[in-house]
Amino acid sequence: MGLKTLSVLGSTGSVGTQTLDIIAENQNDYHVRALIGGRNVALLAAQAKQFRPELTVIAEAGLLNELRDALAGTGLACAAGRSAVLEASALPVDWTMSAITGLAGLEPTLAAINHGGTIAFACKESLVSAGDVFLRAVARAKATLLPVDSEHNAIMQAMADGNAKSVDKIILTASGGPFRNFDLEAMRAVTPEAALRHPVWSMGAKISIDSATMMNKGLEVIEAARLFSLPSEKIEVLVHPQSVIHGMVCYADGSVLAQLGSPDMRIPIAHSLAWPLRLSTGAPRLDLAAVARLDFSPPDEARFPALRLAREALVAGAGAPTVLNAANEVAVAAFLARQIGFLDIAGIAETLLQQFGAPPVPDLEAVLALDLAVRNAAQQLATAKAA
Repeated sequence: MGLKTLSVLGSTGSVGTQTLDIIAENQNDYHVRALIGGRNVALLAAQAKQFRPELTVIAEAGLLNELRDALAGTGLACAAGRSAVLEASALPVDWTMSAITGLAGLEPTLAAINHGGTIAFACKESLVSAGDVFLRAVARAKATLLPVDSEHNAIMQAMADGNAKSVDKIILTASGGPFRNFDLEAMRAVTPEAALRHPVWSMGAKISIDSATMMNKGLEVIEAARLFSLPSEKIEVLVHPQSVIHGMVCYADGSVLAQLGSPDMRIPIAHSLAWPLRLSTGAPRLDLAAVARLDFSPPDEARFPALRLAREALVAGAGAPTVLNAANEVAVAAFLARQIGFLDIAGIAETLLQQFGAPPVPDLEAVLALDLAVRNAAQQLATAKAA
């Protein structure tokens, strides 16, 4: 297939490092043009030395000298700060991994979209917060958008026959997180350490907390609605603790197609990297006899209201998903900083959804302005709770 050029936005995060692990196993097939990391200078420098990109960027501007020192003598170009992130993201490549956590990934991903090519998409918050803006940019650039979230990647694979008009509904599965059997009183006492210990998946801090609150699944419902042009009522969520079935598509003739695999992010990453072909990975092979049973149950929205809030934001449309995501990002950070309790995360999101409603967000500037206003309000709420 020839040498494929690529960039990794968020190379030092969980998805970014696993992406580079796969590339390292197939290094003769890929040329890395740009690596963008957040704050982990040591890891980013090690990645740059291994893959020798044309440009290595650290998002935190104040860390430029540290990065330069780490790359001294290598001849590798490096830069730092927002403008450098956007410059690196805009380098024309065949394939981009977009894996910068939160809305911080929106502008770099849009910069990558603008040169066309294939965008492997792992930062759902950008699509949630700026859905119309995001998808218009994809259409305008004739870019190819491939979901990397295991659930959406599973749905994409199960819809590979192209019969989208014959879909009755899709089913996204959720592990239920570490607290799926906790009552509300027990969840009040949850610590950040406990919330970060996901029972199945190995993920970054923010997505681990989102999984524990089930906000991650709520954001994925909104993401699925955008990606597959489906209304909320055609997107079902089932708690599936084994995390073996990642997504199902139910068709009009009664058929149900499911994608199964070990709970390992290297599988959807490799699918996106090699698409439409397949690529070998070191992910463990699924042994159904060892799994022995597959359990399913509906989510409890009384104990996990984040899923209900996400559906309400999806139905309200306009800027409501922007409000939900911004409030959640601030609340998760406040919980990790021990400013608020576990149940306050969804509580802050609900308060701000009621306060801000669904204002219009016709362009990127409107999205960013609303996001900032909600973040300020959320931080005020978190500070008041911490007092």
